[in-house]
Amino acid sequence: MLKFFNSLFGRVVIALVAGIVIGAVFPHFAQSLRPLGDGFLKLIKMVIGPIVFCVVVSGMAHAGDLRKVGRVGLKAVIYFEIMTTIALVIGAVLAYATRPGVGMNINLHSLDPASLSTYTEHAKSLKDTAGFLLKIIPDTAINAFATGDILQILVFSVLFGSALSLLGNKAQRVSSLIDELSQVFFRVMGFIIKLAPLGVLGAIAFTTGTYGVESLKQLGMLVLVFYASCFVFVAVVLGIVMRLAGFSVFKLIRYLREELSIVLGTASSDAVLPQIMRKLEWMGVKDSTVGLVIPTGYSFNLDGFSIYLTLAVIFIAQATNTPLSIHDLIVVVLVSLVTSKGAHGIPGSAIVILAATLSAIPAIPVLGLVLILPVDWFVGIARALTNLIGNCVATVVVAVWENDIDRARAHRVLNRDQALRYVPAGEDASAEPTAGEHVPAV
Repeated sequence: MLKFFNSLFGRVVIALVAGIVIGAVFPHFAQSLRPLGDGFLKLIKMVIGPIVFCVVVSGMAHAGDLRKVGRVGLKAVIYFEIMTTIALVIGAVLAYATRPGVGMNINLHSLDPASLSTYTEHAKSLKDTAGFLLKIIPDTAINAFATGDILQILVFSVLFGSALSLLGNKAQRVSSLIDELSQVFFRVMGFIIKLAPLGVLGAIAFTTGTYGVESLKQLGMLVLVFYASCFVFVAVVLGIVMRLAGFSVFKLIRYLREELSIVLGTASSDAVLPQIMRKLEWMGVKDSTVGLVIPTGYSFNLDGFSIYLTLAVIFIAQATNTPLSIHDLIVVVLVSLVTSKGAHGIPGSAIVILAATLSAIPAIPVLGLVLILPVDWFVGIARALTNLIGNCVATVVVAVWENDIDRARAHRVLNRDQALRYVPAGEDASAEPTAGEHVPAV
Protein backbone atom coordinates (compact mmCIF):
# COMPACT_ATOMS: atom_id res chain seq x y z
CA MET A 1 0.00 0.00 0.00
CA LEU A 2 2.85 2.37 0.86
CA LYS A 3 4.34 1.69 -2.58
CA PHE A 4 1.03 2.75 -4.17
CA PHE A 5 0.92 6.06 -2.26
CA ASN A 6 4.54 6.81 -3.11
CA SER A 7 4.07 6.17 -6.85
CA LEU A 8 3.03 8.83 -9.34
CA PHE A 9 0.09 6.63 -10.35
CA GLY A 10 -1.09 6.42 -6.74
CA ARG A 11 -0.82 10.17 -6.19
CA VAL A 12 -2.74 10.88 -9.40
CA VAL A 13 -5.53 8.47 -8.39
CA ILE A 14 -5.76 10.10 -4.95
CA ALA A 15 -5.89 13.55 -6.60
CA LEU A 16 -8.63 12.29 -8.93
CA VAL A 17 -10.81 11.12 -6.03
CA ALA A 18 -10.06 14.26 -4.00
CA GLY A 19 -11.03 16.45 -6.96
CA ILE A 20 -14.42 14.74 -7.29
CA VAL A 21 -15.07 15.12 -3.54
CA ILE A 22 -14.08 18.81 -3.53
CA GLY A 23 -16.19 19.46 -6.62
CA ALA A 24 -19.21 17.79 -5.01
CA VAL A 25 -18.93 19.37 -1.54
CA PHE A 26 -17.46 22.79 -2.40
CA PRO A 27 -18.48 23.48 -6.02
CA HIS A 28 -17.68 27.21 -6.00
CA PHE A 29 -14.25 26.65 -4.49
CA ALA A 30 -13.66 23.77 -6.94
CA GLN A 31 -14.28 26.06 -9.90
CA SER A 32 -11.52 28.35 -8.65
CA LEU A 33 -9.05 25.43 -8.89
CA ARG A 34 -9.16 25.41 -12.69
CA PRO A 35 -5.79 27.27 -12.97
CA LEU A 36 -4.07 24.19 -11.47
CA GLY A 37 -5.13 22.03 -14.41
CA ASP A 38 -4.61 24.73 -17.02
CA GLY A 39 -1.22 25.64 -15.58
CA PHE A 40 -0.02 22.04 -15.62
CA LEU A 41 -1.02 21.62 -19.27
CA LYS A 42 0.72 24.89 -20.18
CA LEU A 43 3.91 23.74 -18.50
CA ILE A 44 3.80 20.49 -20.49
CA LYS A 45 3.11 22.25 -23.79
CA MET A 46 5.99 24.60 -23.06
CA VAL A 47 8.53 21.81 -23.62
CA ILE A 48 6.71 19.52 -26.07
CA GLY A 49 8.01 21.35 -29.17
CA PRO A 50 11.71 21.30 -28.20
CA ILE A 51 11.49 17.66 -27.09
CA VAL A 52 9.85 16.51 -30.34
CA PHE A 53 12.48 18.44 -32.32
CA CYS A 54 15.40 16.96 -30.38
CA VAL A 55 14.07 13.39 -30.47
CA VAL A 56 13.23 13.43 -34.19
CA VAL A 57 16.46 15.13 -35.26
CA SER A 58 18.62 12.95 -33.02
CA GLY A 59 16.90 9.80 -34.23
CA MET A 60 17.33 10.70 -37.90
CA ALA A 61 20.94 11.77 -37.42
CA HIS A 62 21.79 8.40 -35.86
CA ALA A 63 19.60 6.38 -38.26
CA GLY A 64 22.12 6.82 -41.07
CA ASP A 65 20.04 5.62 -44.03
CA LEU A 66 17.46 8.26 -44.95
CA ARG A 67 15.67 5.76 -47.18
CA LYS A 68 14.92 3.74 -44.06
CA VAL A 69 13.49 6.85 -42.37
CA GLY A 70 11.24 7.44 -45.38
CA ARG A 71 10.18 3.79 -45.36
CA VAL A 72 9.25 4.00 -41.68
CA GLY A 73 7.21 7.14 -42.32
CA LEU A 74 5.36 5.56 -45.24
CA LYS A 75 4.54 2.40 -43.29
CA ALA A 76 3.31 4.51 -40.39
CA VAL A 77 0.96 6.51 -42.63
CA ILE A 78 -0.41 3.33 -44.24
CA TYR A 79 -1.04 1.84 -40.80
CA PHE A 80 -2.70 5.08 -39.62
CA GLU A 81 -5.14 5.11 -42.53
CA ILE A 82 -6.10 1.46 -42.04
CA MET A 83 -6.74 1.86 -38.29
CA THR A 84 -8.55 5.19 -38.73
CA THR A 85 -10.91 3.60 -41.25
CA ILE A 86 -11.60 0.69 -38.90
CA ALA A 87 -12.30 3.16 -36.05
CA LEU A 88 -14.71 5.16 -38.22
CA VAL A 89 -16.57 2.00 -39.20
CA ILE A 90 -16.79 0.80 -35.58
CA GLY A 91 -18.33 4.13 -34.54
CA ALA A 92 -20.93 3.88 -37.31
CA VAL A 93 -21.78 0.22 -36.65
CA LEU A 94 -22.26 0.68 -32.89
CA ALA A 95 -24.28 3.86 -33.46
CA TYR A 96 -26.72 1.89 -35.59
CA ALA A 97 -26.66 -1.13 -33.29
CA THR A 98 -27.44 0.84 -30.10
CA ARG A 99 -29.33 3.82 -31.64
CA PRO A 100 -28.44 6.29 -28.83
CA GLY A 101 -30.27 9.25 -30.40
CA VAL A 102 -33.49 7.50 -31.36
CA GLY A 103 -36.52 8.81 -29.48
CA MET A 104 -35.08 12.23 -28.58
CA ASN A 105 -37.18 13.93 -31.31
CA ILE A 106 -35.23 17.18 -31.09
CA ASN A 107 -36.78 20.25 -32.71
CA LEU A 108 -33.95 22.23 -34.36
CA HIS A 109 -35.79 25.51 -33.75
CA SER A 110 -35.40 24.94 -30.00
CA LEU A 111 -31.61 24.88 -30.18
CA ASP A 112 -29.43 27.95 -29.57
CA PRO A 113 -27.01 28.49 -32.49
CA ALA A 114 -25.00 31.12 -30.59
CA SER A 115 -23.08 28.48 -28.67
CA LEU A 116 -21.66 27.13 -31.94
CA SER A 117 -20.38 30.41 -33.38
CA THR A 118 -16.79 30.03 -32.17
CA TYR A 119 -16.49 26.45 -33.43
CA THR A 120 -17.99 27.08 -36.85
CA GLU A 121 -15.52 29.90 -37.42
CA HIS A 122 -12.63 27.47 -36.88
CA ALA A 123 -14.35 24.88 -39.06
CA LYS A 124 -14.31 27.18 -42.09
CA SER A 125 -10.53 26.87 -42.31
CA LEU A 126 -10.80 23.08 -42.73
CA LYS A 127 -13.01 23.11 -45.83
CA ASP A 128 -10.14 24.04 -48.11
CA THR A 129 -7.92 20.97 -48.60
CA ALA A 130 -5.12 23.00 -50.21
CA GLY A 131 -5.25 25.45 -47.32
CA PHE A 132 -4.98 22.61 -44.82
CA LEU A 133 -1.94 21.16 -46.60
CA LEU A 134 -0.28 24.58 -46.73
CA LYS A 135 -0.94 24.99 -43.00
CA ILE A 136 1.34 22.02 -42.37
CA ILE A 137 4.25 24.16 -43.60
CA PRO A 138 5.20 26.77 -40.97
CA ASP A 139 5.57 30.42 -41.98
CA THR A 140 8.90 30.39 -40.16
CA ALA A 141 10.72 27.75 -38.14
CA ILE A 142 10.39 29.92 -35.03
CA ASN A 143 6.64 30.33 -35.57
CA ALA A 144 6.14 26.54 -35.51
CA PHE A 145 7.64 26.41 -32.00
CA ALA A 146 5.87 29.60 -30.90
CA THR A 147 2.43 28.24 -31.79
CA GLY A 148 3.22 24.72 -30.59
CA ASP A 149 1.93 23.10 -33.79
CA ILE A 150 3.31 19.54 -33.55
CA LEU A 151 2.86 18.80 -37.25
CA GLN A 152 4.71 21.95 -38.31
CA ILE A 153 7.49 21.21 -35.84
CA LEU A 154 7.70 17.68 -37.25
CA VAL A 155 8.06 18.98 -40.83
CA PHE A 156 10.92 21.28 -39.81
CA SER A 157 12.51 18.53 -37.67
CA VAL A 158 12.49 16.02 -40.54
CA LEU A 159 14.16 18.54 -42.87
CA PHE A 160 16.72 19.48 -40.22
CA GLY A 161 17.40 15.85 -39.32
CA SER A 162 17.79 14.88 -42.99
CA ALA A 163 20.34 17.65 -43.55
CA LEU A 164 22.22 16.67 -40.40
CA SER A 165 22.32 13.03 -41.48
CA LEU A 166 23.67 13.90 -44.94
CA LEU A 167 26.39 16.15 -43.49
CA GLY A 168 27.72 13.29 -41.36
CA ASN A 169 30.90 14.10 -39.44
CA LYS A 170 30.85 17.73 -40.56
CA ALA A 171 27.86 18.33 -38.28
CA GLN A 172 28.97 16.10 -35.42
CA ARG A 173 29.10 18.98 -32.94
CA VAL A 174 25.54 20.02 -33.80
CA SER A 175 24.37 16.43 -33.43
CA SER A 176 26.05 16.12 -30.03
CA LEU A 177 24.55 19.42 -28.91
CA ILE A 178 21.03 18.25 -29.80
CA ASP A 179 21.59 14.97 -27.93
CA GLU A 180 22.62 16.95 -24.84
CA LEU A 181 19.68 19.36 -25.21
CA SER A 182 17.39 16.35 -25.32
CA GLN A 183 18.69 15.22 -21.94
CA VAL A 184 18.13 18.70 -20.51
CA PHE A 185 14.55 18.95 -21.76
CA PHE A 186 13.71 15.50 -20.44
CA ARG A 187 15.09 16.52 -17.07
CA VAL A 188 12.87 19.63 -17.16
CA MET A 189 9.95 17.34 -17.99
CA GLY A 190 10.86 15.27 -14.94
CA PHE A 191 10.37 18.37 -12.77
CA ILE A 192 7.03 19.24 -14.37
CA ILE A 193 5.54 15.74 -14.23
CA LYS A 194 5.88 15.73 -10.44
CA LEU A 195 3.11 18.35 -10.50
CA ALA A 196 0.71 15.98 -12.29
CA PRO A 197 -1.41 15.26 -9.18
CA LEU A 198 -2.06 18.99 -8.73
CA GLY A 199 -2.98 19.32 -12.40
CA VAL A 200 -5.41 16.41 -12.20
CA LEU A 201 -6.90 17.72 -8.94
CA GLY A 202 -7.59 21.13 -10.48
CA ALA A 203 -9.03 19.77 -13.73
CA ILE A 204 -11.40 17.20 -12.22
CA ALA A 205 -12.49 19.47 -9.32
CA PHE A 206 -13.42 22.24 -11.78
CA THR A 207 -15.39 19.86 -13.99
CA THR A 208 -17.26 18.28 -11.08
CA GLY A 209 -17.96 21.66 -9.48
CA THR A 210 -19.24 23.08 -12.77
CA TYR A 211 -21.41 20.20 -13.96
CA GLY A 212 -22.20 18.51 -10.64
CA VAL A 213 -21.65 14.93 -9.48
CA GLU A 214 -24.77 13.83 -11.33
CA SER A 215 -23.04 14.74 -14.58
CA LEU A 216 -20.41 12.12 -13.85
CA LYS A 217 -22.92 9.29 -13.86
CA GLN A 218 -25.79 10.59 -16.01
CA LEU A 219 -24.03 11.52 -19.24
CA GLY A 220 -26.54 9.77 -21.44
CA MET A 221 -26.56 6.93 -23.90
CA LEU A 222 -24.15 8.66 -26.30
CA VAL A 223 -21.34 8.74 -23.76
CA LEU A 224 -21.96 5.14 -22.69
CA VAL A 225 -21.93 3.91 -26.28
CA PHE A 226 -18.76 5.86 -27.02
CA TYR A 227 -16.93 4.41 -24.02
CA ALA A 228 -18.07 0.93 -25.05
CA SER A 229 -16.86 1.60 -28.60
CA CYS A 230 -13.43 2.65 -27.35
CA PHE A 231 -13.21 -0.46 -25.16
CA VAL A 232 -14.08 -2.71 -28.10
CA PHE A 233 -11.52 -0.97 -30.30
CA VAL A 234 -8.71 -1.22 -27.74
CA ALA A 235 -9.45 -4.72 -26.43
CA VAL A 236 -10.38 -6.38 -29.71
CA VAL A 237 -8.85 -4.46 -32.63
CA LEU A 238 -5.67 -3.22 -30.98
CA GLY A 239 -5.50 -6.44 -28.95
CA ILE A 240 -5.40 -8.51 -32.15
CA VAL A 241 -2.88 -6.15 -33.77
CA MET A 242 -0.56 -6.35 -30.76
CA ARG A 243 -0.95 -10.14 -30.58
CA LEU A 244 0.08 -10.41 -34.24
CA ALA A 245 3.11 -8.29 -33.38
CA GLY A 246 3.97 -10.70 -30.56
CA PHE A 247 2.92 -8.61 -27.55
CA SER A 248 -0.05 -8.00 -25.25
CA VAL A 249 -1.96 -4.71 -25.41
CA PHE A 250 -3.01 -5.14 -21.78
CA LYS A 251 0.60 -5.43 -20.61
CA LEU A 252 1.40 -2.30 -22.62
CA ILE A 253 -1.49 -0.47 -20.94
CA ARG A 254 -0.24 -1.60 -17.52
CA TYR A 255 3.25 -0.34 -18.39
CA LEU A 256 1.79 3.07 -19.36
CA ARG A 257 -0.66 3.27 -16.46
CA GLU A 258 0.87 6.41 -14.93
CA GLU A 259 0.63 8.35 -18.19
CA LEU A 260 -2.88 7.07 -18.82
CA SER A 261 -3.98 8.13 -15.33
CA ILE A 262 -2.78 11.67 -16.09
CA VAL A 263 -4.75 11.67 -19.35
CA LEU A 264 -7.77 10.40 -17.40
CA GLY A 265 -7.64 13.46 -15.17
CA THR A 266 -6.75 16.11 -17.74
CA ALA A 267 -8.55 14.74 -20.86
CA SER A 268 -5.44 15.63 -22.85
CA SER A 269 -2.86 13.30 -24.37
CA ASP A 270 -0.54 16.29 -24.92
CA ALA A 271 0.20 16.17 -21.21
CA VAL A 272 2.18 12.93 -21.55
CA LEU A 273 3.69 13.04 -25.05
CA PRO A 274 7.33 13.38 -23.92
CA GLN A 275 7.03 10.68 -21.24
CA ILE A 276 5.37 8.28 -23.68
CA MET A 277 8.21 8.71 -26.16
CA ARG A 278 10.79 8.09 -23.46
CA LYS A 279 9.03 4.98 -22.11
CA LEU A 280 8.68 3.42 -25.56
CA GLU A 281 12.39 3.93 -26.12
CA TRP A 282 13.07 2.42 -22.69
CA MET A 283 11.20 -0.76 -23.59
CA GLY A 284 13.43 -1.26 -26.62
CA VAL A 285 11.91 0.65 -29.55
CA LYS A 286 14.51 2.49 -31.64
CA ASP A 287 14.50 6.23 -30.95
CA SER A 288 14.27 7.18 -34.63
CA THR A 289 11.06 5.14 -34.98
CA VAL A 290 9.54 6.61 -31.82
CA GLY A 291 10.52 10.11 -32.94
CA LEU A 292 8.72 9.73 -36.27
CA VAL A 293 5.65 7.65 -35.40
CA ILE A 294 4.45 9.26 -32.15
CA PRO A 295 4.44 12.95 -33.23
CA THR A 296 2.96 12.04 -36.63
CA GLY A 297 0.34 9.89 -34.97
CA TYR A 298 -0.80 12.82 -32.82
CA SER A 299 -2.16 14.39 -36.03
CA PHE A 300 -2.80 11.40 -38.29
CA ASN A 301 -3.74 8.50 -36.01
CA LEU A 302 -6.63 9.69 -33.86
CA ASP A 303 -8.46 6.41 -33.29
CA GLY A 304 -10.67 7.58 -30.44
CA PHE A 305 -11.50 10.76 -32.28
CA SER A 306 -12.40 8.81 -35.43
CA ILE A 307 -14.80 6.59 -33.50
CA TYR A 308 -16.47 9.67 -32.06
CA LEU A 309 -16.81 11.39 -35.46
CA THR A 310 -19.09 8.81 -37.03
CA LEU A 311 -20.87 8.02 -33.75
CA ALA A 312 -21.69 11.69 -33.10
CA VAL A 313 -22.79 12.37 -36.68
CA ILE A 314 -25.22 9.44 -36.65
CA PHE A 315 -26.38 10.36 -33.12
CA ILE A 316 -27.31 13.87 -34.31
CA ALA A 317 -29.14 12.42 -37.30
CA GLN A 318 -31.08 10.04 -35.04
CA ALA A 319 -31.86 12.73 -32.44
CA THR A 320 -33.21 15.12 -35.10
CA ASN A 321 -35.03 12.36 -37.03
CA THR A 322 -32.88 12.97 -40.09
CA PRO A 323 -32.85 9.94 -42.44
CA LEU A 324 -29.44 8.84 -43.70
CA SER A 325 -28.86 6.88 -46.90
CA ILE A 326 -25.99 4.49 -47.55
CA HIS A 327 -24.50 7.22 -49.76
CA ASP A 328 -24.61 9.68 -46.83
CA LEU A 329 -22.81 7.18 -44.58
CA ILE A 330 -20.08 6.60 -47.15
CA VAL A 331 -19.63 10.37 -47.49
CA VAL A 332 -19.41 10.67 -43.69
CA VAL A 333 -16.58 8.11 -43.54
CA LEU A 334 -14.68 9.55 -46.51
CA VAL A 335 -14.98 13.16 -45.33
CA SER A 336 -14.02 12.14 -41.79
CA LEU A 337 -10.84 10.49 -43.09
CA VAL A 338 -9.76 13.94 -44.29
CA THR A 339 -11.16 16.29 -41.62
CA SER A 340 -9.89 14.18 -38.70
CA LYS A 341 -6.31 14.92 -39.76
CA GLY A 342 -6.75 18.53 -38.74
CA ALA A 343 -8.00 17.79 -35.24
CA HIS A 344 -4.86 18.19 -33.14
CA GLY A 345 -4.07 21.63 -31.83
CA ILE A 346 -7.44 23.24 -32.66
CA PRO A 347 -9.42 24.76 -29.76
CA GLY A 348 -12.50 22.61 -29.14
CA SER A 349 -11.18 20.25 -31.83
CA ALA A 350 -13.99 17.68 -31.62
CA ILE A 351 -16.75 20.23 -32.21
CA VAL A 352 -14.70 22.05 -34.85
CA ILE A 353 -14.01 18.91 -36.88
CA LEU A 354 -17.59 17.72 -36.51
CA ALA A 355 -18.79 21.10 -37.81
CA ALA A 356 -16.44 20.81 -40.79
CA THR A 357 -17.61 17.25 -41.45
CA LEU A 358 -21.32 18.06 -41.21
CA SER A 359 -20.94 21.08 -43.48
CA ALA A 360 -19.98 18.66 -46.26
CA ILE A 361 -23.13 16.59 -45.68
CA PRO A 362 -26.19 18.85 -46.17
CA ALA A 363 -28.58 16.10 -45.05
CA ILE A 364 -27.44 16.43 -41.41
CA PRO A 365 -28.06 19.75 -39.57
CA VAL A 366 -24.88 21.36 -38.22
CA LEU A 367 -26.97 23.00 -35.50
CA GLY A 368 -27.39 19.54 -33.97
CA LEU A 369 -23.89 19.90 -32.54
CA VAL A 370 -25.43 21.95 -29.72
CA LEU A 371 -26.77 18.63 -28.37
CA ILE A 372 -23.31 17.22 -27.65
CA LEU A 373 -21.59 20.36 -26.28
CA PRO A 374 -22.50 19.58 -22.62
CA VAL A 375 -20.81 16.15 -22.67
CA ASP A 376 -17.79 16.99 -24.82
CA TRP A 377 -15.33 17.14 -21.91
CA PHE A 378 -16.38 13.73 -20.59
CA VAL A 379 -16.24 12.19 -24.05
CA GLY A 380 -12.81 13.81 -24.42
CA ILE A 381 -11.41 11.60 -21.66
CA ALA A 382 -12.05 8.38 -23.61
CA ARG A 383 -11.01 10.06 -26.87
CA ALA A 384 -7.63 11.05 -25.45
CA LEU A 385 -7.03 7.66 -23.81
CA THR A 386 -7.89 5.74 -27.00
CA ASN A 387 -5.81 8.08 -29.17
CA LEU A 388 -2.80 7.62 -26.89
CA ILE A 389 -3.05 3.83 -26.68
CA GLY A 390 -3.55 3.65 -30.45
CA ASN A 391 -0.40 5.67 -31.11
CA CYS A 392 1.68 3.57 -28.72
CA VAL A 393 0.46 0.38 -30.42
CA ALA A 394 1.23 1.93 -33.82
CA THR A 395 4.80 2.63 -32.72
CA VAL A 396 5.32 -0.95 -31.55
CA VAL A 397 3.79 -2.39 -34.74
CA VAL A 398 5.88 -0.20 -37.08
CA ALA A 399 8.98 -1.04 -35.02
CA VAL A 400 8.24 -4.76 -35.37
CA TRP A 401 7.57 -4.24 -39.08
CA GLU A 402 10.98 -2.58 -39.45
CA ASN A 403 12.80 -4.81 -36.93
CA ASP A 404 13.49 -1.67 -34.87
CA ILE A 405 12.59 -3.18 -31.52
CA ASP A 406 14.59 -5.27 -29.08
CA ARG A 407 11.96 -7.99 -28.54
CA ALA A 408 13.68 -9.63 -25.60
CA ARG A 409 14.01 -6.32 -23.77
CA ALA A 410 10.42 -5.34 -24.59
CA HIS A 411 9.06 -8.59 -23.14
CA ARG A 412 11.17 -8.17 -20.01
CA VAL A 413 9.96 -4.59 -19.52
CA LEU A 414 6.29 -5.45 -20.14
CA ASN A 415 6.59 -8.43 -17.77
CA ARG A 416 7.86 -6.02 -15.08
CA ASP A 417 11.41 -7.32 -14.79
CA GLN A 418 12.79 -5.33 -11.83
CA ALA A 419 16.24 -5.18 -13.44
CA LEU A 420 14.68 -3.05 -16.20
CA ARG A 421 12.41 -0.91 -14.04
CA TYR A 422 11.68 2.37 -15.79
CA VAL A 423 13.43 5.38 -14.25
CA PRO A 424 11.59 8.69 -14.89
CA ALA A 425 13.65 11.70 -15.92
CA GLY A 426 14.91 13.57 -12.91
CA GLU A 427 15.05 10.57 -10.57
CA ASP A 428 18.02 8.67 -9.21
CA ALA A 429 19.83 7.03 -12.11
CA SER A 430 21.26 4.37 -9.81
CA ALA A 431 18.12 2.31 -10.42
CA GLU A 432 18.83 2.07 -14.13
CA PRO A 433 19.73 -1.26 -15.79
CA THR A 434 23.08 -2.78 -15.03
CA ALA A 435 26.05 -2.43 -17.35
CA GLY A 436 25.71 -4.38 -20.53
CA GLU A 437 21.96 -3.76 -20.86
CA HIS A 438 20.93 -1.74 -23.87
CA VAL A 439 19.54 1.65 -22.82
CA PRO A 440 17.93 3.55 -25.73
CA ALA A 441 19.15 7.05 -26.39
CA VAL A 442 16.73 9.76 -25.24
